[in-house]
Amino acid sequence: MSTDQKIGLLTAVDIVKEFSGVRVLNQVNFELSPGEVVGIIGENGAGKSTLIKIISGIYQLTSGSLKLNGDQVEIRSPLAAKRLGISTVPQEFNLIGTMTVFENIYLGSELVRGGLLDKGAMRKRTTALLDELNADISPDAKVDDLGVAQKQMVEIAKALIHDSKILILDEPTTVLTKQEVSLLFSRVADLKAKGVAIIFISHKLHEISEICDRVLVLRDGEQISLTPAGELDEHEMALRMVGRELTQLFPQKTAPQKDVVLEVESLTMAGMVEDASFRLQKGEVLGVAGLLGSGQTELAEAVMGFRRYSQGRIMVGGRPLPKLRPQDSINAGVAYLSEDRQGKGLVLGFDIPANITLTTLKNYGRLLINRRAERARSDEYVGRFNIKAASLLNQLQYLSGGNQQKVYLAKSMDIEPSILILNEPTRGIDVNAKREIYHFINSLAASGIACLIISSEMEEIIGLCSRVLVMREGRITGELTGESISEENIMLYAAGLKADYQMQEAMEA
Repeated sequence: MSTDQKIGLLTAVDIVKEFSGVRVLNQVNFELSPGEVVGIIGENGAGKSTLIKIISGIYQLTSGSLKLNGDQVEIRSPLAAKRLGISTVPQEFNLIGTMTVFENIYLGSELVRGGLLDKGAMRKRTTALLDELNADISPDAKVDDLGVAQKQMVEIAKALIHDSKILILDEPTTVLTKQEVSLLFSRVADLKAKGVAIIFISHKLHEISEICDRVLVLRDGEQISLTPAGELDEHEMALRMVGRELTQLFPQKTAPQKDVVLEVESLTMAGMVEDASFRLQKGEVLGVAGLLGSGQTELAEAVMGFRRYSQGRIMVGGRPLPKLRPQDSINAGVAYLSEDRQGKGLVLGFDIPANITLTTLKNYGRLLINRRAERARSDEYVGRFNIKAASLLNQLQYLSGGNQQKVYLAKSMDIEPSILILNEPTRGIDVNAKREIYHFINSLAASGIACLIISSEMEEIIGLCSRVLVMREGRITGELTGESISEENIMLYAAGLKADYQMQEAMEA
């Protein structure tokens, strides 16, 4: 494809966006050509999501213009964007849980034959799309019954049913395994070869280097640079994002205290967790690793009372926890951050104080809520977590993903927990916000709060945790401490190979 053919599919000219007089994007300019992948990077709150919402018709720009093939366009709605050939895979899922996979994929674009819905054709095409993505998902499965990674694949398939000229991928890999990421990138390469232009947003800078042709860097709503990806290494990308040298990403690990605050004994949930036992000490940072679907989330949700278990028991502070009573876990001082913050943790239509006090509202009054106390406490958390918002009364839907996550952390801390369970705590968060959260977790441990971390980010598990449990097919297959905590050892246990090696070594001896 010649250079002349590739210029000007999408052109953004002097894009400005303001909310209530606060400028969140200022004079952003870039071009997107057919068959090109442009990466957009920046800290949370830098303006990435605002920019793609303008391109996808969710927000209207304050000034500036958008051009398609050289012609100025006004994209008034997501439907208008879709008609112009612009499709988006959102960072947070936009699926209806009570509907099937094929119904979600074709929602608003249903196939009709003879005046009736052609469900057979929609099922067939959905199956073909999911097969292309190597996603083992039935088109008739209810979305509520899917895991997070499966929902991500449904979102991608939903975007691919349209003959899109421009595809926006907003943090598409945060819940995918390495194999699934590889398959996704192969699909991106296929789309590039067909002339599809792709906007790729990710906080994983190695992915930006691997897949993008050019990189647009935003900081505090300003365009810092638009550069060929080959001219930037990960360190330079991070430096441009934050405007300063980053200090140590992971703090020095703290030693746990001797007191045991959580005991799980022989916990069993059919098909999910099998005979799991472990202890968590006061001030400990304990990691739970394993391949996706190995039972980590189910184990955490059982501790929180969200899932029924058939055998075993859970003790907090030496006292047993009742089954399926989340309030008892909260009353015992256990807080939980779900990996699905928008689906299970926050209410996007509520403001910051209302979200922070969702589980602790009784502490602010019984009949009448003391709004002054609620806002004062929330203001403390805004400062403590460096939450960026124009006002405490901003609805969460107008905050960046990273600031939403910080509000979720504040909500968890408002119950004054002795145990904090964090499931994918830095999903969709930039490198500087990750550092802030890592140091916060470390300070919690130093203060005596026990932290249980579930993460698919190997670097996160290794850098934060003083002890790591590895799960495979619902069982805890390994326990690592000190120098033995390595990616190799974690993967050997996770893949079921560590026991094989030990057995082989024993036989050879």
